[in-house]
Amino acid sequence: MITVELVKMLRRPRTWVIIAMLVALPTLVAVLLAVTDLAPAPGDGPPFLSAVLSDGTLFPLAALGVVLPLFLPIAVAVLGGDAIAGEAQTGTLRYLLARPVGRTQLLLAKLVTVVAFVLLAVLVVAAVTAVEGRLLLGDVPASGTVSLSGSTLTPTDIAVRTALALGYVVVSMLGVAAVALFFSTLTTSSIGAALGTIGLLIASTVLLGLDAAGTLHPYLPTRYWLAFVDLFRDPILWTDVGRGLVVQLGYLLVFALAAWASFSTKDVDD
Repeated sequence: MITVELVKMLRRPRTWVIIAMLVALPTLVAVLLAVTDLAPAPGDGPPFLSAVLSDGTLFPLAALGVVLPLFLPIAVAVLGGDAIAGEAQTGTLRYLLARPVGRTQLLLAKLVTVVAFVLLAVLVVAAVTAVEGRLLLGDVPASGTVSLSGSTLTPTDIAVRTALALGYVVVSMLGVAAVALFFSTLTTSSIGAALGTIGLLIASTVLLGLDAAGTLHPYLPTRYWLAFVDLFRDPILWTDVGRGLVVQLGYLLVFALAAWASFSTKDVDD
Protein backbone atom coordinates (compact mmCIF):
# COMPACT_ATOMS: atom_id res chain seq x y z
CA MET A 1 0.00 0.00 0.00
CA ILE A 2 2.80 2.39 0.85
CA THR A 3 4.49 1.68 -2.49
CA VAL A 4 1.25 2.36 -4.35
CA GLU A 5 0.79 5.71 -2.59
CA LEU A 6 4.41 6.71 -3.19
CA VAL A 7 4.16 5.93 -6.90
CA LYS A 8 0.88 7.85 -7.08
CA MET A 9 2.54 10.85 -5.42
CA LEU A 10 5.50 10.79 -7.82
CA ARG A 11 3.26 10.51 -10.88
CA ARG A 12 1.02 13.41 -9.98
CA PRO A 13 1.91 16.65 -11.80
CA ARG A 14 0.81 18.53 -8.68
CA THR A 15 3.77 17.13 -6.75
CA TRP A 16 6.31 18.52 -9.20
CA VAL A 17 4.46 21.82 -9.64
CA ILE A 18 4.64 22.40 -5.87
CA ILE A 19 8.33 21.46 -5.78
CA ALA A 20 9.00 23.78 -8.72
CA MET A 21 7.30 26.60 -6.83
CA LEU A 22 9.43 25.87 -3.77
CA VAL A 23 12.56 26.08 -5.92
CA ALA A 24 11.40 29.22 -7.74
CA LEU A 25 11.64 31.63 -4.80
CA PRO A 26 15.23 30.76 -3.77
CA THR A 27 16.19 30.88 -7.44
CA LEU A 28 14.77 34.40 -7.72
CA VAL A 29 16.64 35.38 -4.56
CA ALA A 30 19.90 33.97 -5.98
CA VAL A 31 19.48 35.91 -9.23
CA LEU A 32 18.72 39.15 -7.38
CA LEU A 33 21.73 38.70 -5.10
CA ALA A 34 23.98 37.99 -8.07
CA VAL A 35 22.70 40.96 -10.07
CA THR A 36 22.53 43.56 -7.29
CA ASP A 37 25.43 42.25 -5.16
CA LEU A 38 23.40 43.30 -2.13
CA ALA A 39 22.47 41.10 0.82
CA PRO A 40 20.80 41.79 4.17
CA ALA A 41 22.99 42.86 7.05
CA PRO A 42 24.14 40.05 9.36
CA GLY A 43 21.21 39.08 11.59
CA ASP A 44 18.61 40.41 9.16
CA GLY A 45 16.57 38.31 6.75
CA PRO A 46 16.62 34.50 6.47
CA PRO A 47 19.56 32.61 8.03
CA PHE A 48 22.83 32.63 6.03
CA LEU A 49 21.49 35.08 3.42
CA SER A 50 23.97 37.75 4.46
CA ALA A 51 26.89 35.31 4.02
CA VAL A 52 26.14 33.84 0.59
CA LEU A 53 27.77 36.67 -1.37
CA SER A 54 31.14 35.62 -0.01
CA ASP A 55 30.41 31.87 0.10
CA GLY A 56 27.88 30.50 -2.38
CA THR A 57 28.12 27.02 -0.90
CA LEU A 58 25.94 28.28 1.97
CA PHE A 59 23.06 29.14 -0.35
CA PRO A 60 21.19 25.81 0.15
CA LEU A 61 20.96 26.71 3.84
CA ALA A 62 19.75 30.21 3.00
CA ALA A 63 17.19 28.63 0.65
CA LEU A 64 15.87 26.47 3.49
CA GLY A 65 15.57 29.60 5.60
CA VAL A 66 13.54 31.19 2.80
CA VAL A 67 11.05 28.36 2.22
CA LEU A 68 10.78 26.92 5.75
CA PRO A 69 8.81 29.61 7.59
CA LEU A 70 5.92 29.76 5.07
CA PHE A 71 6.06 27.98 1.73
CA LEU A 72 7.14 24.48 2.78
CA PRO A 73 4.57 24.25 5.61
CA ILE A 74 1.82 25.38 3.23
CA ALA A 75 2.85 22.69 0.74
CA VAL A 76 2.79 20.05 3.47
CA ALA A 77 -0.59 21.31 4.69
CA VAL A 78 -2.04 21.07 1.19
CA LEU A 79 -0.79 17.53 0.57
CA GLY A 80 -1.59 16.30 4.06
CA GLY A 81 -5.03 17.89 3.98
CA ASP A 82 -5.77 16.13 0.71
CA ALA A 83 -4.60 12.71 1.94
CA ILE A 84 -7.94 11.41 3.24
CA ALA A 85 -10.35 14.27 2.55
CA GLY A 86 -9.36 14.35 -1.11
CA GLU A 87 -10.15 10.66 -1.50
CA ALA A 88 -13.48 11.14 0.27
CA GLN A 89 -14.28 14.20 -1.84
CA THR A 90 -13.72 12.35 -5.12
CA GLY A 91 -15.51 9.22 -3.91
CA THR A 92 -12.45 6.96 -4.15
CA LEU A 93 -12.04 6.40 -0.41
CA ARG A 94 -14.72 3.71 -0.21
CA TYR A 95 -13.07 1.84 -3.08
CA LEU A 96 -9.70 1.99 -1.36
CA LEU A 97 -11.23 0.55 1.78
CA ALA A 98 -13.01 -2.13 -0.25
CA ARG A 99 -9.60 -3.66 -0.90
CA PRO A 100 -8.07 -5.99 1.70
CA VAL A 101 -6.40 -2.97 3.29
CA GLY A 102 -7.06 -1.89 6.87
CA ARG A 103 -7.73 1.72 7.75
CA THR A 104 -4.60 1.85 9.88
CA GLN A 105 -2.48 0.68 6.96
CA LEU A 106 -4.05 3.23 4.63
CA LEU A 107 -3.55 6.05 7.13
CA LEU A 108 0.09 5.02 7.64
CA ALA A 109 0.63 4.93 3.88
CA LYS A 110 -0.77 8.44 3.54
CA LEU A 111 1.45 9.77 6.34
CA VAL A 112 4.55 8.11 4.89
CA THR A 113 3.73 9.60 1.48
CA VAL A 114 3.51 13.14 2.87
CA VAL A 115 6.81 12.68 4.72
CA ALA A 116 8.37 11.29 1.53
CA PHE A 117 7.20 14.40 -0.31
CA VAL A 118 8.88 16.60 2.31
CA LEU A 119 12.12 14.65 1.96
CA LEU A 120 11.96 14.87 -1.84
CA ALA A 121 11.18 18.59 -1.80
CA VAL A 122 13.99 19.40 0.65
CA LEU A 123 16.52 17.38 -1.36
CA VAL A 124 15.48 18.98 -4.66
CA VAL A 125 15.60 22.50 -3.20
CA ALA A 126 19.02 21.80 -1.65
CA ALA A 127 20.44 20.27 -4.84
CA VAL A 128 19.19 23.00 -7.18
CA THR A 129 20.25 25.84 -4.89
CA ALA A 130 23.66 24.24 -4.35
CA VAL A 131 24.27 24.50 -8.10
CA GLU A 132 22.84 28.02 -8.22
CA GLY A 133 25.00 29.09 -5.29
CA ARG A 134 28.20 27.94 -6.97
CA LEU A 135 27.30 29.35 -10.39
CA LEU A 136 25.80 32.68 -9.33
CA LEU A 137 27.35 33.47 -5.95
CA GLY A 138 30.80 31.89 -5.99
CA ASP A 139 32.64 28.94 -4.51
CA VAL A 140 34.21 28.43 -1.10
CA PRO A 141 36.50 31.39 -0.26
CA ALA A 142 40.22 30.72 0.01
CA SER A 143 40.05 31.17 3.78
CA GLY A 144 37.39 28.45 4.04
CA THR A 145 33.80 28.57 5.25
CA VAL A 146 33.39 30.52 8.46
CA SER A 147 31.01 29.21 11.13
CA LEU A 148 28.53 31.47 12.90
CA SER A 149 30.96 31.48 15.81
CA GLY A 150 33.78 32.85 13.67
CA SER A 151 35.87 29.68 13.35
CA THR A 152 36.71 28.00 10.04
CA LEU A 153 34.87 24.83 9.03
CA THR A 154 36.35 22.18 6.76
CA PRO A 155 34.44 20.95 3.68
CA THR A 156 33.72 17.73 5.59
CA ASP A 157 32.27 19.73 8.49
CA ILE A 158 30.07 21.67 6.11
CA ALA A 159 28.85 18.50 4.36
CA VAL A 160 27.99 16.76 7.64
CA ARG A 161 26.30 19.79 9.16
CA THR A 162 24.36 20.48 5.98
CA ALA A 163 23.10 16.88 5.96
CA LEU A 164 22.04 17.27 9.60
CA ALA A 165 20.27 20.54 8.74
CA LEU A 166 18.36 18.90 5.89
CA GLY A 167 17.31 16.07 8.18
CA TYR A 168 16.23 18.54 10.84
CA VAL A 169 14.06 20.45 8.36
CA VAL A 170 12.37 17.20 7.31
CA VAL A 171 11.67 16.32 10.96
CA SER A 172 10.37 19.87 11.52
CA MET A 173 7.58 19.13 9.05
CA LEU A 174 6.50 15.88 10.74
CA GLY A 175 4.21 17.74 13.11
CA VAL A 176 2.64 19.69 10.25
CA ALA A 177 2.06 16.46 8.31
CA ALA A 178 0.37 14.80 11.29
CA VAL A 179 -1.83 17.83 12.00
CA ALA A 180 -2.88 18.04 8.34
CA LEU A 181 -3.64 14.31 8.27
CA PHE A 182 -5.78 14.66 11.40
CA PHE A 183 -7.82 17.50 9.90
CA SER A 184 -8.10 15.48 6.70
CA THR A 185 -9.91 12.72 8.61
CA LEU A 186 -12.45 15.19 10.01
CA THR A 187 -13.79 16.55 6.74
CA THR A 188 -14.42 15.73 3.10
CA SER A 189 -12.95 19.06 2.02
CA SER A 190 -9.22 18.96 1.33
CA ILE A 191 -9.16 22.77 1.23
CA GLY A 192 -10.81 22.92 4.64
CA ALA A 193 -8.25 20.50 6.08
CA ALA A 194 -5.36 22.50 4.62
CA LEU A 195 -6.79 25.80 5.91
CA GLY A 196 -7.27 24.31 9.36
CA THR A 197 -3.61 23.28 9.44
CA ILE A 198 -2.41 26.64 8.15
CA GLY A 199 -4.63 28.39 10.71
CA LEU A 200 -2.97 26.43 13.52
CA LEU A 201 0.49 27.39 12.25
CA ILE A 202 -0.51 31.05 11.96
CA ALA A 203 -1.83 30.97 15.52
CA SER A 204 1.48 29.45 16.66
CA THR A 205 3.43 32.23 14.93
CA VAL A 206 1.22 34.94 16.45
CA LEU A 207 1.59 33.47 19.94
CA LEU A 208 5.37 33.44 19.55
CA GLY A 209 5.22 37.21 19.22
CA LEU A 210 3.22 37.68 22.43
CA ASP A 211 5.11 37.95 25.70
CA ALA A 212 1.91 37.04 27.54
CA ALA A 213 2.06 33.59 25.89
CA GLY A 214 5.64 32.99 27.00
CA THR A 215 4.77 29.82 28.91
CA LEU A 216 3.40 28.31 25.69
CA HIS A 217 6.38 29.19 23.49
CA PRO A 218 8.42 26.00 24.10
CA TYR A 219 5.46 23.86 23.01
CA LEU A 220 4.42 25.69 19.85
CA PRO A 221 5.03 23.81 16.58
CA THR A 222 6.82 26.70 14.85
CA ARG A 223 9.08 27.61 17.79
CA TYR A 224 12.22 25.69 16.79
CA TRP A 225 11.92 25.48 13.00
CA LEU A 226 15.01 27.61 12.39
CA ALA A 227 17.11 25.94 15.09
CA PHE A 228 19.15 24.24 12.33
CA VAL A 229 21.18 27.46 12.35
CA ASP A 230 22.77 26.28 15.60
CA LEU A 231 24.30 23.34 13.74
CA PHE A 232 26.68 25.84 12.15
CA ARG A 233 28.08 27.21 15.37
CA ASP A 234 31.36 25.96 16.78
CA PRO A 235 30.80 24.02 18.91
CA ILE A 236 27.31 23.01 17.83
CA LEU A 237 24.56 24.22 20.15
CA TRP A 238 22.32 21.19 20.54
CA THR A 239 19.80 22.59 23.05
CA ASP A 240 17.22 24.10 20.68
CA VAL A 241 17.85 21.40 18.08
CA GLY A 242 17.03 18.73 20.64
CA ARG A 243 13.98 20.60 21.86
CA GLY A 244 12.77 21.03 18.30
CA LEU A 245 13.05 17.30 17.65
CA VAL A 246 11.13 16.48 20.84
CA VAL A 247 8.36 18.99 20.04
CA GLN A 248 7.89 17.70 16.49
CA LEU A 249 7.90 14.06 17.56
CA GLY A 250 5.35 14.98 20.22
CA TYR A 251 3.04 16.58 17.66
CA LEU A 252 3.56 13.61 15.36
CA LEU A 253 2.59 11.14 18.06
CA VAL A 254 -0.42 13.06 19.39
CA PHE A 255 -1.97 14.02 16.06
CA ALA A 256 -1.18 10.72 14.34
CA LEU A 257 -3.02 8.92 17.15
CA ALA A 258 -5.86 11.45 16.92
CA ALA A 259 -6.04 10.87 13.15
CA TRP A 260 -6.15 7.11 13.71
CA ALA A 261 -8.91 7.46 16.31
CA SER A 262 -10.92 9.68 14.00
CA PHE A 263 -10.41 7.63 10.85
CA SER A 264 -11.01 4.25 12.48
CA THR A 265 -14.58 5.32 13.32
CA LYS A 266 -15.20 7.46 10.25
CA ASP A 267 -18.25 6.73 8.11
CA VAL A 268 -16.91 6.90 4.56
CA ASP A 269 -20.41 7.52 3.23
CA ASP A 270 -20.58 10.90 5.02
